[in-house]
Parts: sequence; structure tokens; C-alpha cells
Amino acid sequence: MSAAPPLSLYVHLPWCVSKCPYCDFNSHVAGARADRDRYLDALVADLAGEAERAAGRPVASVFLGGGTPSLFTAAQIGSLLEAVGARLAVTADAEVTMEANPGTVERGRLADYRAAGVNRLSLGVQSFDDGALRRLGRIHGAADAVAACREAQAAGFAAVNLDLMYALPGQTVAAALADLRQAVALDPAHLSWYELTLEPNTRFFACPPPDLPGEDEALAIERAGLALLAEAGYQRYEISAFARPGLRCRHNLNYWRFGDYLGVGAGAHGKLTDPAGGIWRRVKPAHPRAYMERMEAGGAVPATRVADGEIAFEYMLNALRLLDGFSEAEFVARTGLCFAAVAPIVAGLRRNGLMEPAGSGAWRPSPRGFALLNDLQAAFLTRPGAAPAPPAPVQAQV
Repeated sequence: MSAAPPLSLYVHLPWCVSKCPYCDFNSHVAGARADRDRYLDALVADLAGEAERAAGRPVASVFLGGGTPSLFTAAQIGSLLEAVGARLAVTADAEVTMEANPGTVERGRLADYRAAGVNRLSLGVQSFDDGALRRLGRIHGAADAVAACREAQAAGFAAVNLDLMYALPGQTVAAALADLRQAVALDPAHLSWYELTLEPNTRFFACPPPDLPGEDEALAIERAGLALLAEAGYQRYEISAFARPGLRCRHNLNYWRFGDYLGVGAGAHGKLTDPAGGIWRRVKPAHPRAYMERMEAGGAVPATRVADGEIAFEYMLNALRLLDGFSEAEFVARTGLCFAAVAPIVAGLRRNGLMEPAGSGAWRPSPRGFALLNDLQAAFLTRPGAAPAPPAPVQAQV
């Protein structure tokens, strides 16, 4: 095995003021009842175990996700980041991202988060239309989102991401483009723009809004939105990620390039590559109470080794989300497999017009393959080395 992959840290802060009807993340409504201090103690105990597994490897990015991390005070976030720095070899230029909800950030607090060590902020805006926000169950209004973005920039956050969704209930192409124009006017470094999907175990899945845009309408929104973002200077580098030059999200890129990551917190996932090239995953208990009890009892969470026959698919599930694709050398370095294990599949996908060369020894989805990304990824479910079956014709994924 070559050098260990880059390493990141994900920290999950699980509580929200309310549960949005479209959300399938591991978030829990608790509000003032949430025992934040006890949870932070559990995170520190969890960090100790992860630090032992990291064995001094440098950590290049930290991501505080949720839930709603901005329900924690800047002092609590600062204490948490100090604990991270005391136990892990966080690089001096590490990207440290925190998710925040415009409805939970009091004026003036963002500068305190910046002083606490957060240097990248991701604001869950979703829309700049007040009616759409109410239907999505958001607790903020459009004015709150605009104010939060401007305050973050004034507080010294050079890297601000805005999360936006499209194909919302009742949304037209014009309304979706109005959201994007308002986002572009705020000049964030990064935009995450993705289609609303109805995920199992959500209220929207159980009772879908009757006026969701159809496939043709959603595709029209996507095409118009992509053109607007390109004209505004945002480079699309992943299926739903757009950035100013040089301001891509380093933490998420590490996921998509099949790097390693430590997972701390309720429901957090981790992936580590051992010196022999074996890939191991850990998942922490999902409910905050069960998680805190496990950490207080010693925190042992068993690891599961990724089977050799599943590694190529896991790699492609991530790497094929990137417009730039992947290099054969990186595939070998990240998976420990020979590229010959997947070369017949890649060749078949090239013949079918779903993949194309991206320079010497590199591959990427073709425009058609990117539109049919689910099918492109599924082709690698075939046992590595076996001849691929041609993808079944399906409607484009948008």
C-alpha cells in the first residue's frame, strides 16, 4: 500500500429547533432540553478513541455538521475545537467548516464563531422566497438569510457556502432563477444547489406536496440554473457543488476522492485505511442519548472491514460525482486494487458513451454519463474484473 490517504474529521451536532418535512439526516428536536454540556463531554471522550486510531496522521479539514451546530454557543464550539487540536494533528491551514441555520444565529455571534476557530461557514438557506421557506418548514425568512450571509462576510469568513434547493413545491423556472440571482448577488465563495428529493422516513415522503414540479419542469430549472451559475463565474466541480476559482470545499473533496475520515458524534461515520491497505468503517450510535451513554461507558464501537469486492463500487460512488473524474493512479492509491480490476467496466462504459478520457490515465463521466449518474455508478456493482452489463435505458437523473 502507498502512503495513507488524506485524513479529515467530521463532528456531528444533532439537535434542531424543529424537524423539516424533507430532512432525512440524523437530527433530533430538543431545543432547550438538549444537554449540550454532557454531549460535548461525550464528543471529547469519542475524540480520544479516534485520536488513537489516527496515530498522529495530519488532519486537513474539520466539519461541524448537524443538526444545527449554531445551536451551540461560540464558547462551546471554541472549547470543542480546542479539544480537537489537543488530540489530533490538525494542520495549520486546516479548513474548519460549521453549518449554521440563519434562524438560529443571533446578530453578532458569527464573529464569535470566527474567533473560536471556524474559518468556513455553510448557511442552510434553501430558498430566498418566504412562501417556499414556510412550506419547507424553515424557521427563518429570506431577510434572515441575506443578513446572515452579509454578517458572515463582515466577520471575516472568506469562505461562505449557501445551501439552496430547487424543484420546490409550486416552484417555476423564474422563481428558481430568482433564488439563484439573490444568492449570486451576495457573492458567496461556494454554492450547493440541489434538487429537492423525497427521502423515506420524512413527512414529505409520507405525504408529498401535490404541486411538486414534474421531471420536465425540474430539468428546465436545472438547465437554466446551470447556465446562470456558469455565467456568474461559479465553476461546477461536483454534481451539486459550485465554487469560485480556488474555493472548492476541501472537506467534501476528500470524501469524493475516497480519502479517510474520522467520525465523532451521534450517528457519525468514519473510514480508515490500515497500513496493509484494509479499509475499515465505524458508525456511532445514532440517538444522542444512546451515543452519550456509549461514550460514558467506554465508547467501544466495532469496526467493519469493507469487502474487497465492494471497494471499487464505493470508490466510484464518490469519484464519479466529480466533473473532473479520477486518475488511474489515484484509484490504485485509494483502493489498493489494480486498475485492471475495473478497466473492462470503464471500457464498456466508454463504448456506451457514459465515460470519456480526461487526459493521460484519467477518466470522467461524459455529459451523458453525468446525466445518467446512478446508472454509471451502478455499473461498478459488477464484481471487479467481470465484463460489465450495458446500462438499462432510464430517464435522466436531474
